Amino acid sequence: MRLWIALHLPRLPLEVFCPRWSEDNCTVVLEQERVVALSEQAYAAGVRLGLRRGGAIMLAPQSLFQQRAPALEQESLQAAAMALLQFTPQLAEAEEATLLLDVGASLRLFGGLRALCRKVAESVRALGFTGTLSCAPTARGAWLLARSGGGRVVKMASLERRLDALPVGLLPPARAYLAWLEGIGCMTLAQLRGLPRPGLQRRCGRAVLDMLDDAHGARPELHEWLAAPASFHAKLELFDRVENAEALLFGAHRLLLQLTGWLSAHQLAVERIRLLLEHERGRTAGPPTVIEVVLAEPTWKDAHLVRLLKERLAKQTLDAPVIGLRLEAAQVQPMAPLSDSLFPEPGGSKEDWQRLLELLAARLGPENVLQAVPSADYRPEQANTWLSIQKKVRPADARAQLPPDMGSLPRPTWLLSKPIPLLMRDHRPYYGSPLRIRSTGERIEAGWWGDMQTRDYFMAQGDDHAHYWLFKERGGSAKDPEPRWYLQGFFG
Repeated sequence: MRLWIALHLPRLPLEVFCPRWSEDNCTVVLEQERVVALSEQAYAAGVRLGLRRGGAIMLAPQSLFQQRAPALEQESLQAAAMALLQFTPQLAEAEEATLLLDVGASLRLFGGLRALCRKVAESVRALGFTGTLSCAPTARGAWLLARSGGGRVVKMASLERRLDALPVGLLPPARAYLAWLEGIGCMTLAQLRGLPRPGLQRRCGRAVLDMLDDAHGARPELHEWLAAPASFHAKLELFDRVENAEALLFGAHRLLLQLTGWLSAHQLAVERIRLLLEHERGRTAGPPTVIEVVLAEPTWKDAHLVRLLKERLAKQTLDAPVIGLRLEAAQVQPMAPLSDSLFPEPGGSKEDWQRLLELLAARLGPENVLQAVPSADYRPEQANTWLSIQKKVRPADARAQLPPDMGSLPRPTWLLSKPIPLLMRDHRPYYGSPLRIRSTGERIEAGWWGDMQTRDYFMAQGDDHAHYWLFKERGGSAKDPEPRWYLQGFFG
């Protein structure tokens, strides 16, 4: 089923200067000395659209006046389009700050039309924009509904009824002829369609008829799809100096949404990102503050990345105010397919476990969350080292360096940092109670290049039924001819 979502950004001229998540300042946007957009505070002060600059200054002298910036509006619209690529690869830009998404093939993936519309609306709000969303079987029909306030229409018959009631002024080619159309009593699209087509074409041009045909599905629609760039670099200029690192999360979330769309468009997952906090420029310019996030498992979702950045920003101390943000995807790889296991893993998937470790590393510091890395050494004290979870260690490679019979030997779950000398009672090692040997000996002779060890290891059991890992040093000295016993670890 062909279905389109149209997203109209009516407050884009204002929100490029004052996003939704910023403080509601009294801001007025001017074009040719007339008001084209204003904040709620300016509206409460009496400023209205179309008012001249002098009148706006008289009503709200405390307002911040900005000249309309079409370049910033286009840049913001492109940022929104990049973020929405996570929902469909077929996305096009239409007139008057509107984006068109062909979502017919995405409905099942996102749980239906209602759920998909909710996700699109949430993404737009997170970007800092106010959006009007509509759905229709044709792209131009969805565009007209979005321009008239929004709404969801799935069937063509319902769309035609909705379109018939819309005013003629919504069609851009017809606006130049509104006086003539009103003079003949043509006020709605239904009345416009009822006029003779040859006469309407001679009077208003072919573009009006083409737009009507597109909206009603009478002819095929052609679109130029947005293509994601080969590499990802996104930036955001802040219109105020930010001195609190936590306040940067909203802007960072906007950049992460663009990254999510770019990853989905290229079917990639990110392993490492870099957030650069830009400070003053000019003579007093300093190097940007770099926040690097390394992931144990690649991801293409923004929710986990937002949590990690939130923890990092909460611990970040700014040496200077921040005036801009830049986000880079430093390391990516092809997106791994979802697990095809029939039954889910108990306690969550491997990805859930890795996300928990990454969140702990962001909160506690990567040097405080360690992973065990086996070493190719028979000596128990040297058989394992601890590295940060951000260090990329492939277990298969580490395993290949171990002795071939290492995996079959029993090792305790708890190894003491320093062996404990044991007493001997009735020719048995003693640790709270006499210990009975329950296994054959395992002889280790290693470390001839450094710390030489010659030991025989045994598994023993005490009266409390606990199991212990003991070793006996082979070869006594003249002062102590009997071999000494030591406790090395505990079995779970």
